Amino acid sequence: MIQRPVAILALLTALNLVNYVDRFLVMAVSERFGAEFGLSDRSRGAVVTAFMIGYMLTSPIFGYLGDRMQRKGLIAAGVALWSIATVLSGTTGGFVSMFAARIAVGVGEASYATLSPTIIDDLAPKASKSSWLAIFYAAIPVGAALGWILGGVLEPLYGWRSAFFIAGGPGILLAAVTLLIREPSRVTLEHGQRGARTANVYRALLRTPQYRLAVLGYVAQTFALGGFSEWAVPLLSRKLCFPLGRSNIIFGAITAATGLTGTLAGGWIADRIRGDDRTRASLVLCAWSSAIAAPVALAALLQGSATAFLVVLGVTELAIFVSTSPTNAALLDSVPVAMRANAMAASIFAIHLLGDLLSPIAVGTISDAFHDAQGECTGARGLVIGMYLLPAALAVSAFAWFRGAAAPRVTHPDTA
Repeated sequence: MIQRPVAILALLTALNLVNYVDRFLVMAVSERFGAEFGLSDRSRGAVVTAFMIGYMLTSPIFGYLGDRMQRKGLIAAGVALWSIATVLSGTTGGFVSMFAARIAVGVGEASYATLSPTIIDDLAPKASKSSWLAIFYAAIPVGAALGWILGGVLEPLYGWRSAFFIAGGPGILLAAVTLLIREPSRVTLEHGQRGARTANVYRALLRTPQYRLAVLGYVAQTFALGGFSEWAVPLLSRKLCFPLGRSNIIFGAITAATGLTGTLAGGWIADRIRGDDRTRASLVLCAWSSAIAAPVALAALLQGSATAFLVVLGVTELAIFVSTSPTNAALLDSVPVAMRANAMAASIFAIHLLGDLLSPIAVGTISDAFHDAQGECTGARGLVIGMYLLPAALAVSAFAWFRGAAAPRVTHPDTA
């Protein structure tokens, strides 16, 4: 039995790493399977974001279950499902089968992403909750970078399918280990009155200004980050004539360095400025991160060389990742303990439905409208115009988070 809080944090962080390796691996090889399957930019963007359909549609189910029953079994089942679906992604023969496999990946990820932060919040010392979440979320940029690098290295050597076969294995082993976790005690919603409880929980969330505005800011920021994650490398190749394989590796390395630094720094800063209102302090930090990132992101799109683009985009990513831990800390702390899994589930549903599910498709649609060619040094006028949506989204997130920091804190009565 795994009982030590630090050991449980390490296991959940390892799972988060594997999760994001898979999520970004598909982006690293999308240019290749898109060409093999004859996909337009819009269709390719749909494949990349297909996992979010399963992810966002089932996260409320896992949120409901996670507030009422043991979480480790739900997490283990989800991890096993996404790992198997990742392997199956490498066996697909066209748009429909790849789309279906990626939806299955999202179903598996929903259980893990919804419930793991609530376990960490239960385990972490009160004065270090943001730092513990920062360690967990630091796996996002590192996993994303490994996904880009794994795809960039394996695809030229063994083909794009090999990357999925290799990425799917570790999760199956980690799923079994997850069953050995000893869960911390917590407050749960009662099993009875299910319909009334669930309806009242979501009404209570909507009536909570800090939570509502935290989610709105998160939606806008996720829209921007999802768009850059999918289209930065194609922009390097098409507009700036940078080789695709090297683009994947270098962009992955920059994402790892800036993401790890920004995420850990954000958690450290949030724990030291928290004061009496953790939610308010977290949202102020998030707002400033996006306020800085928005103009820098615009400047990145205006660069005329690959080196300049990568440097300025790296500064953008550093600013964005500072908000990773504080955003999730605000979501968890703005609601009662017994509602946290539902709160995380609702935020996951929103950020993907309105955020990174839409942005790759929206940018790809604009690129198609300008008849951008898919090849190195072919130009990317439509792609650049589409990507102007991304700094605008960061500005929206800054506005929402500043408003959330100023909003009154709501104390909820019993949700029965």
